[in-house]
Amino acid sequence: MLRLKSKYGCDPLVSTQRSKLQQRRAKLNQQINRELRLRSGAENLYRASSNQKVKETVALELSFVNSNLQLLKEELEELNSSMNVYQTESETVSVPMIPLGLKETKEIDMTVPLQDFISEHYSEDASLYLNEIRDFMELRQAMRTPSRNEAGQELLKEYYNQLYFLDQRFFSPHRSLGIHFHWYDSLTGVPSVQRALAFEKGSVLFNIGALYTQIGARQDRLTLTGIQNAIDAFQRAAGAFLYLQENFSHAPSLDMSSPALSMLVRLMVAQVMKERDVYSLVLQAMSVPLLKDYVPFSWISMVQVKTHHFRALAHYYTAVALCDCSAMSDEDEDEGGEIKALIQVHTRRPEKLNLHDPEDMRRLGKAHLRKAIIRHEEALRLHGVCKMLRKMDILQEVLSHAHACSLEKYSEIDQEDDFCEVAEAPEIQSHTQQKPDITTPDFSGVRVTDIFHRLGPLSVFAARNRWVRRHACLVRGEAGLGLTLRGDSPVLVAGVLPGGCAAEAGLREGDYIVAVNGADCRWAEHAEVVHALKSSTERGLELDVITLQSHEVQPVHM
Repeated sequence: MLRLKSKYGCDPLVSTQRSKLQQRRAKLNQQINRELRLRSGAENLYRASSNQKVKETVALELSFVNSNLQLLKEELEELNSSMNVYQTESETVSVPMIPLGLKETKEIDMTVPLQDFISEHYSEDASLYLNEIRDFMELRQAMRTPSRNEAGQELLKEYYNQLYFLDQRFFSPHRSLGIHFHWYDSLTGVPSVQRALAFEKGSVLFNIGALYTQIGARQDRLTLTGIQNAIDAFQRAAGAFLYLQENFSHAPSLDMSSPALSMLVRLMVAQVMKERDVYSLVLQAMSVPLLKDYVPFSWISMVQVKTHHFRALAHYYTAVALCDCSAMSDEDEDEGGEIKALIQVHTRRPEKLNLHDPEDMRRLGKAHLRKAIIRHEEALRLHGVCKMLRKMDILQEVLSHAHACSLEKYSEIDQEDDFCEVAEAPEIQSHTQQKPDITTPDFSGVRVTDIFHRLGPLSVFAARNRWVRRHACLVRGEAGLGLTLRGDSPVLVAGVLPGGCAAEAGLREGDYIVAVNGADCRWAEHAEVVHALKSSTERGLELDVITLQSHEVQPVHM
């Protein structure tokens, strides 16, 4: 196993609740993977065997495997429903947020595949690049356990940016590198394996979004700074999931499918806006056929609870405003403006009520309180149905307190001799001052240096290019070396004088000079190479040049 050096933004060993949860998720994913392999093998044996006794034995084994698999998946779902560990550690009381756990991945030893490619494609001594290979593997290992802060985000983005260079250096269209990327579905633990680097990049991008949800959930939202930080984090999470949805297709795991990502974007936006109608849209997204049996029951329950809770609060605060307004004196000059605002807050104008009449305002306020109490009670009922939500003491406290406030206000304005017809309260218009600003991931803010830059400039020394390396000996003549140069890193032979020294040595226009007298000059500037060529002795110059081969497809003659 790779020994991980201390890495800024990596938190592999800190025994916090979150890291323990993540370690348990990783172990469960491995157990699920093992049971799936056992089931696949048993099913193949059952189909292939014609012996009835063997079939009975295999069928019994399959029942045990399926039972174990179901228990493991239920345990994983319970872990994925553990929202408490990601919430703020302050003692303030607020409605909990829904965070995501990170996708897990297997450790990969890339040493042999990368060394083989360096030897075969770049014709280099691969042993000289062991440090670079080790550095890349350590970076990958570190990004599996990012810390829950901005440093952890920078670590994930650093690795994501390094994947660009890895792709350019080692993933050739002409051959397979032989590296398999194993990632587990974030909610079910079902493993997926692909050789495509796009799968690795997409999974890292998913974790960038997931980590932002955890950062957002841990903010103290009773402070202005905490609210702003939570909004920023959930908007960035939405941006990561939307970017993944728009740029990566054919996802092998359900958590990265378009319907799942669309649902996650809506969920993040809802947690920014805290609007009941937006939560209703989230519930619709969770109910599509592909996701209805996939999304954790605790998530669905939490969204339903929040929908009813926020609708109840809308009715409650409208009722408070109506009751306070009804108690205003007739001389208050601003009364007309407040009444107009109270009418506009409804989806339709209240019927059979004159809101300039204080008694009608009180009746409408009372009707809103009745609706608020019904919504509060439904939120509490849904909370009680879900085992995971029952464990969230903060949520129970928030819902009970809101319910108690509505009951207290209702008893305050209720009159025993109130024989008037019961008023009907219209629904409240959805409105929020916080408009979502989905923030696309900015990878340019985390600048990285290509770990394998010693292989040479990417414009030439890339996996997609093929070249021939040649050795040439030049002896300066009366007319000089007979060549002209252009560019930097590496310097290009722009022209060769016919009959000159360079032409006789076999140099051609378009060659790149990569070494002069044994000194590597792939990264050298134009002036440095010119100086080295002018410093030639009577014995001449030893040049190493490469000639790029054309990738043009030859026509097929029929």
